[in-house]
Formats: sequence, structure tokens, C-alpha cells
Amino acid sequence: MNRNLLPGGRLRAGILTTSPVLAARDPASGDLIGMAADLARELGARLGMPVDIIARDTTAGLLDALHTASSWDVAFFSYDPEHAGVRFTAPYLECEGTCLVRADSPLRTVDEIDTSGLRIAVSARSSLDLHLSRHVKYAFLNRIPGAVAAAALFTQGKADALAGIRQQLIKVAATVPGSRLLDGRFVVIRHALASPDRRDAWAAYLREFVEDAKASGLIARLVVKNGLQGAHVAPAPSI
Repeated sequence: MNRNLLPGGRLRAGILTTSPVLAARDPASGDLIGMAADLARELGARLGMPVDIIARDTTAGLLDALHTASSWDVAFFSYDPEHAGVRFTAPYLECEGTCLVRADSPLRTVDEIDTSGLRIAVSARSSLDLHLSRHVKYAFLNRIPGAVAAAALFTQGKADALAGIRQQLIKVAATVPGSRLLDGRFVVIRHALASPDRRDAWAAYLREFVEDAKASGLIARLVVKNGLQGAHVAPAPSI
């Protein structure tokens, strides 16, 4: 059965390396660790297959790796139905999307970000970008591939605000004296497993894996193991 799901006999897992909710590098070995790597290895163990990690540092790069080379079987990034060519499971983890501003910013809450002339740095083609693109009418979205590059726009003074997940922004704030997170959130980011479109049996297997991982407490244990403060296990989908 597993051979039919993945005829190649190996699980190729695409992981977005720049999201602290998903991945980190072991300082000693340089190996990829974190929530996504843990889940990929658990999935490989259940399939009885070795796991090949396909690491990319941008959402755009992860999507391009699928569309140009079909180079992964499952990928870990944020759920958004507008990501073309992929099929998502229900979310397994939730965290918050908010904004970081400098000390002199007049903004206090995320409800104020849609202001004419305000420059918001955001990772291009990410779920954050897709959400802001649907809702922002007056602020300027300064899109650039990757969370690291978006953070650089902010730290270099080329953006007035940085959109990101709360855990990422806390790390950036530590490098910009006086910077602060705005109160509130503009979106709940839901992390899910993605599979290439038109692979029905594989998509169904991944859906069952995610629901079992939530119900068994595996996701909750990995949240604690990886120190993901502020992240929560996603609820089971309504029937």
C-alpha cells in the first residue's frame, strides 16, 4: 500500500526553513530540526520509508520546486487555498500574524496598519502576503521573497512595518532596539501539510495522519518540545 502511495519508495518532504514555527538548524550538526522535521520523520516512520528533506528558504521557492521539478511529496507551510497546484490537509497548528514597528511609530494596534503611505514588508507569496493583499487598500505592500529578506527591509529602514508570525517577529525585535509588536493580530496562520494536486489517495492518507497526530497528542508534545510559545494545536475539522 505504501509503495502505491509513493512509488519512489522515499518520502520527499519540503520544509520552509525560515519559519521558526516550522524549522531551525541544530547549532552543532547543522541538521534541520523543529516541528516540520519532526513530523516529516514521524510520517516517514509510519510509511516505513527514508525521508529526504527538501529545504527552501521562501514559500515561493517551495512552490516553484513543485511546479518546475515535482520535487516533493509533502510540504509544510501555511494553509491558504490560493496556493495553486497543491492540496491541503486540515491545519494542525495555529499561530498569529501581526506586525513589528519601530519605537517612533504612531501605530499601536494592527487595526491601524492600512494607512496611506505606510510601507509594510512581507514575504512574497506567503499566506501573510495573500491575506494582506486581499484586505489592505491604502498601505503599500513591499513584497520580497522570504521572511529573512522582508526582515532586512525593515531593519534597513526600507519599510515602516514588518508583517510576520509572532514567533518570528519576536526574534527580529531583539535585533532592533526599541521596536515593538503591535497589539492584536491581523490573521490566524494555520499550518498544514500540502500535497501535489491530483493525488487523491496520498492526500487522503495525509489528512488521516494529521488528524491522528492532533488527537493522539503528538502535535501538543511537539509544541512543547520545540518551545513554540503562543502556538496552539488546531481544532479538529467540523463535519
